[in-house]
Amino acid sequence: MGNPTTSNSTWSGMVPVEDTALAVTDTRGPGRPIVYLNGSYADQKHWRHVITELGTEYRHITYDERARGKSKKSTDYSFEACLRDIDAVLAATGAQQPILVGWSYGALLAAHWADRNPDRIAAVVSVDGAMPYGITGEQARERIRNLFHKMRWLMPVARPLGLAARMTADQHAEINIEANELHAALAPVLDRVSCPMRYVLATGGNLGGSQEEMEAVRASLDPVLASNPNIQVSAQVPSNHSHILRKDFRAVADAVRQTATAQDQQGSPNR
Repeated sequence: MGNPTTSNSTWSGMVPVEDTALAVTDTRGPGRPIVYLNGSYADQKHWRHVITELGTEYRHITYDERARGKSKKSTDYSFEACLRDIDAVLAATGAQQPILVGWSYGALLAAHWADRNPDRIAAVVSVDGAMPYGITGEQARERIRNLFHKMRWLMPVARPLGLAARMTADQHAEINIEANELHAALAPVLDRVSCPMRYVLATGGNLGGSQEEMEAVRASLDPVLASNPNIQVSAQVPSNHSHILRKDFRAVADAVRQTATAQDQQGSPNR
């Protein structure tokens, strides 16, 4: 797994997968493993407030997706590749029965991974993501491509802030298009989720989406909540999508504690 560096029991290093390598950090804490899945262009440092709030009783595993943070570039940035990266991180760390905590794109990954691996997961916490709403069709695809084309000059500035990856504007756009199409088709996946899944929802608007549009996105979850008792809303918080991990990290940590406690009371494995 590369050349790990240790501080106390924490392990940090590079995990090779396919044509790339992922920067991974594992606190190796004594409790249930929690694997954090980042937003589309974010890196693992965005979880620091949540991890600090939860404390050392849990095992916190974070990593940078391909071409994000300290991870290497790849020739494949597809959603399926990102799902395979979860498997690679779990195999490298040996973590079992994790709670997947995903923000935005990471929540979409968590929902799909939970659907495909019902016997390998303890629970999912979705942070303002994995809602069955997406803009699709050729007009929407052109809108997304034009938006990222206009933003291409800002990407070098946005990368250090975790708002862009080391990709071209076209690659950013295609990831966004794929994610919208997957979100639009998400309802059947959520209906099948058999583990506890808790949502922490923002209430404000967001870059690229007005408050009214974001309200419509979050309202798309209502039919799923009515049909699948495994899925519940843990909290609605005042921040917007971009700031939720910084301003409302306590609500995210509370949702993780709720799911971990429920699983431990059921006597399921904690590692």
